[in-house]
Amino acid sequence: MPRRTQGPTLLLVSAALCSCAVGPNYKRPAVQTPEHYKNAIATTSAAAPPDRWWSLFHDPMLDQLIGQVDVSNQNLAAALAAYEESVAAVRFARSSFFPSLGVNASAEHVKSGAGSTPVSSFGGAGVASGATTAARSGTEHIYDLSGSATWELDVWGQLRRTLENAQETAHAQLADLAYARLSAQNQLATAYLQLRGEDAQVAILGQTVAAYQRTLQITQNRYKVGTAPKTDVLQAETSVFSAQQQQAAARLARAQLEDSIAALTGKPASDFHIAPRSDWNTTIPEIPTGVPSALLRRRPDVMAAEHNVAAANAEIGVQEANYFPQLTLTGTYGFLSTSLGTLFKAVNASRDAVLSASDTVFNFGGTQAKVAEARATYRQEVATYFQTILTAFQDVENDLASIDWDRQQYDILKQDSEAADENERLTLNEYKAGTVDFTTVVVAQTGALGARLALTQMEVSEQTAAVALVTDLGGGWTTAANAAP
Repeated sequence: MPRRTQGPTLLLVSAALCSCAVGPNYKRPAVQTPEHYKNAIATTSAAAPPDRWWSLFHDPMLDQLIGQVDVSNQNLAAALAAYEESVAAVRFARSSFFPSLGVNASAEHVKSGAGSTPVSSFGGAGVASGATTAARSGTEHIYDLSGSATWELDVWGQLRRTLENAQETAHAQLADLAYARLSAQNQLATAYLQLRGEDAQVAILGQTVAAYQRTLQITQNRYKVGTAPKTDVLQAETSVFSAQQQQAAARLARAQLEDSIAALTGKPASDFHIAPRSDWNTTIPEIPTGVPSALLRRRPDVMAAEHNVAAANAEIGVQEANYFPQLTLTGTYGFLSTSLGTLFKAVNASRDAVLSASDTVFNFGGTQAKVAEARATYRQEVATYFQTILTAFQDVENDLASIDWDRQQYDILKQDSEAADENERLTLNEYKAGTVDFTTVVVAQTGALGARLALTQMEVSEQTAAVALVTDLGGGWTTAANAAP
């Protein structure tokens, strides 16, 4: 590089490295969080749900199925691809801080006539000795080999803000990936627990059908000996058919849930099957909720919303940098000769360094419009962030209220079911003794069956409410364990 260009270039490079980026520096929007959850069952433990939160249900099949979500779920695969795309964007933005290097090589054949002027070297020092000159007619050769470097000087911080934007976007995509995973796990766990609830109902209805058939036999026997009317037999048959219809409906619901689980695990429904279980595990885990402020660090959708705010804030600086000229440093070094044998001699060397500046003088308010657009996007992302936080607190409070209500209802339904079972037993004995009519038996049987099914449904509701709570708390996801580039 010529000595005359070194001083200004070094000064400009130093300015680029030491300059401050235009645009606002990011500050997390201030958020007011409650000191505690208002529901009485909430705990103040700082502990978060475990990473493998589904293990709280102590169900090996559930563990196995959720383990397949990461491998085969296609929605999760799409979210992973989006995250990988954002990581590539970070690498691209980071590459802008370094010069772009290029190389050029050419060999030109020039046909010249007598009297043409001599060909000079690219460096202006004349052709190398021994080269054929253009003073004589004939075909001559010109060989050129050069390298170049172009470096955009980040004086105003536009490249830094662009990188900041890309990094925050990658963090947001990572949180979106975690949220997609958590949502898929939530759907699978909920569907699986509901499927086991249908298993329990199918079993209850199977026992009921068998009991009703025994009752039908009793009415038929009484009808044959003339102690019961034909209507008793018809009513008993209707009870059997009704229970069988309910059992068929429960089997259909189970089949549909099984197909949903197949889709969540990325398998064709036709090739997927979960064996029924008669020993259904009704574990209702205790979920540590922690303090409300911890929710902002646990929920991936909240984290994604905040990173989107930071990305939008960086974009303001990217657009504001367009108010200033872009400075580019370009350097070349190469050789030009009419002979390959003398191409790399010092006399044929050429070097150059150029500092250029470009700026838009007037674009009818285009730059101002882009800055205004960036600022409006930032305000939009802030509003979305606040709304996501409000929704997160609403979700948790709703879950806590549901769990509290489910617990109270379960105790009531359990007592109701026990009373209804005893009433059914006593009523059937009275019918056998001839002291009540069969309509009373049907009413007692219907009430007992409804109470048993309601109790089973409440057990499922308690479990799925626990799933909803643990996922709405973030499911054990933490930013430390999921660091973006």
